[in-house]
Amino acid sequence: ILKLLILYFSVDKKALSVPWERRSPAPLPRSCRCLALDCPCSHSGLSSVPSVPAQTRTLDLDYNQITEIQRQDLGSLWELRVLTIHANRLTRIDPRAFSGLWNLKELDLSQNLLSALDHHWFNRLGALEILKLHRNPYKCLGSRPLFQSLVRLRVLSFGGDSLEDVRVSDLRGVGRLERLRVDANGLKRYDSGALAQIWPLDHVTLSLRSPFALNQTLASALLHDVSDPQTHLTLENLNLSSNRSVLPLREAAQRRVRHISFHNVFVTDATTVKLLEVTDGAPITSISLSNSTLSGVGSWEKARWTDHMSLDEVFVKDIVLLNNFEFTAFLSLSFLLQFPRKISLINTKVFVTPCLNLEFFDLSENLLTDMTLTETLCAGAGVLKGLRVLNISANAIKSLSLISRMVTRLTKLTHLDISRNSLTFMPQSCPWPQSLRFLNMSRTKFTSATSCLPPTLQVLDLSYNDLERLLVVLPALRELHLSGNKLLTLPPGWLFPNLQTLTVQMNTLNVFTHSDLVSFPRLQNFQAGLNKFSCSCDFVPFFQSLSDGEINITLTDGIHNYFCDSPLHLQGAPLSLVRRSFSECRHVLLVSICCGLVLVFLTCLGVVLWKVHAFWYLEMIFVWLRAKQKRRKRERKRREDGDTEDRPLVTFDAFVSYSERDSAWVDNYLLPELEPEPGPDSGPGPEPLRLCLHRRDFLPGRWIMDNIVIAIESSRRTLFVLSHNFVRSDWCKYELDFTHFQCLEGNCREDAAILVLLEPLHHDDVPKRFCRLRRLLTSTTYLQWPQDPDLRGQFWTSLRQALSPDQDQD
Repeated sequence: ILKLLILYFSVDKKALSVPWERRSPAPLPRSCRCLALDCPCSHSGLSSVPSVPAQTRTLDLDYNQITEIQRQDLGSLWELRVLTIHANRLTRIDPRAFSGLWNLKELDLSQNLLSALDHHWFNRLGALEILKLHRNPYKCLGSRPLFQSLVRLRVLSFGGDSLEDVRVSDLRGVGRLERLRVDANGLKRYDSGALAQIWPLDHVTLSLRSPFALNQTLASALLHDVSDPQTHLTLENLNLSSNRSVLPLREAAQRRVRHISFHNVFVTDATTVKLLEVTDGAPITSISLSNSTLSGVGSWEKARWTDHMSLDEVFVKDIVLLNNFEFTAFLSLSFLLQFPRKISLINTKVFVTPCLNLEFFDLSENLLTDMTLTETLCAGAGVLKGLRVLNISANAIKSLSLISRMVTRLTKLTHLDISRNSLTFMPQSCPWPQSLRFLNMSRTKFTSATSCLPPTLQVLDLSYNDLERLLVVLPALRELHLSGNKLLTLPPGWLFPNLQTLTVQMNTLNVFTHSDLVSFPRLQNFQAGLNKFSCSCDFVPFFQSLSDGEINITLTDGIHNYFCDSPLHLQGAPLSLVRRSFSECRHVLLVSICCGLVLVFLTCLGVVLWKVHAFWYLEMIFVWLRAKQKRRKRERKRREDGDTEDRPLVTFDAFVSYSERDSAWVDNYLLPELEPEPGPDSGPGPEPLRLCLHRRDFLPGRWIMDNIVIAIESSRRTLFVLSHNFVRSDWCKYELDFTHFQCLEGNCREDAAILVLLEPLHHDDVPKRFCRLRRLLTSTTYLQWPQDPDLRGQFWTSLRQALSPDQDQD
């Protein structure tokens, strides 16, 4: 229910009243993202002009679905310089839509659906220099001159397949054009002199398919008006399949046109001969044919007598031969090709050409082989002695040795392009002309580079091969291109002392260092992006200093092409944004610091523990636990042996703990008084006590600690004879602590320890580790040995009473 309510209130109620089939689709977004002063909004699916900042200089709306430009759409863009609305669905433009664009210099409205042009559009575009209106369905340019106010116009294109009429008044006011394009494939009426008022033009492009095929008079009149020795004439979309269709070109020849180009035309060998006849003796210096279709078998004999000595350049590219297997070679065209200095035959299915003396020869993307190359280059006889530029890339040549032999006598050759061939082997040495400066060997299949490379090179391109290293001395080299190989490291810089530009993109480089770059003494431009860099702690700061300009080398491919491949957590990260922490980069130092801190801590801890006698206490605990464990083992063994007799747990009245230095007092005073020996004259007196003395009652051979523990456990109380000798005795310390442990286990009374002071002993005289004794001295009543003999009787009475078994019952 909630979803239905939301849907109900979100639907436009007016839209519900319109029949479904009449509803227009929802408008597409009216905004796009702008970069500074440029708004690239092409291919954005816009149905109307978007809202952009008023400071916008360039607005690109190509390839959208805009159908209308209203007055307010562009009214605020006073700073706009370039507006392109190519390939949309424009059918209407408000007469004042462009009235506020005073600074506009380029306007492109080509390839839309404008059925009529309005002169009001251009009334206030006095700064306009480029205007493109071609490929729209209007039939004429309007009733009033469209371009009269465009006084700065330099480039103009208009027309389309629907254009039928061109009048003299249409181009009134346009007299300073440099480039003109007219699409008039369906032109039916042309006023003679309509284009003649635009003079002179640098370049004119005419698309006149229907006039050339059906109305040669109209085509001739139009060519007469635009042809001029200073104008480059380009003819497009022609069908020159009949001799009659070639006749309009006589006007261009008579007007002494020097440069003529044909684009997207259909021509036969017969009409080619007719064209040569029509232009016989004309001062044509360059002729171009591109993206065209040629039919026939290559019969040119009838044109041998024509004069084309002025021809200097021939350019032929992307030609489709309909009868490829019947077409003869271009060898019979030697009568025509002997005059030009520059010939380009690109992607024309050529496999051999006549031996010619040229300065520029481009045979790229053809069918040349090792055998036919020998014929084309005159078997290396040096006939092409004036050749400076040779391009034989993208053919089927396999031998580098053959190429070097064929060109070694070309003493003026400076540029050689042999890229995109099947060259797999590079010999150790090759003869080359001393004049060679530029060599392109990219996109071949070399796996290694040898000293076959000419030492005179200034530019060398070995991109997109399978090279793993380059160790060839090239002292004159200024540019080296090694992208797309398998280099693990940069080549040594000392091999190229004059190198200024180095490109090593898309290799297998992991890092490059400062020493690698400075080994090139004159390196200025460097490209190494799109490699699999290891973002180590040394490489990252070095790269950032390089990108910041701290090193006098420029990354001409931009820092946006450098990414990390390792470590794994940084894979794919832009290298310029990576920051390595101290803990990641200084492992050894960090471990050393941590170990040092731990060592200092342990040292301080050890000092503190030593001060508080913790080690001694730990030793006591260990000894006590060991003694207890042995006692349990003895009892378990006794039970296993079947000894079930109950033995008395207490066999002594007191265990006497004293220092060996106080043994005289024990022997002379304590024993005679508490353990008197019975004699014949002894009368009735107090019952003697059983005392445990270490020198008398400890079992020989037993661990002394066991003897101490057993003695304490077998005695009701422990008598401590305290003196300065006592607190300095280690064994006395053991006995005192074992008594303490015995009490902690709950196996003794609170008065289990009886203290007897032989000499005055202050609380501070007892070491701090004797915490039990210090507490006993402050909390327990002790007996002090009197120096006065008269008081000793009371001392013995009190001690005997404290040790008496009857005291336990009380």
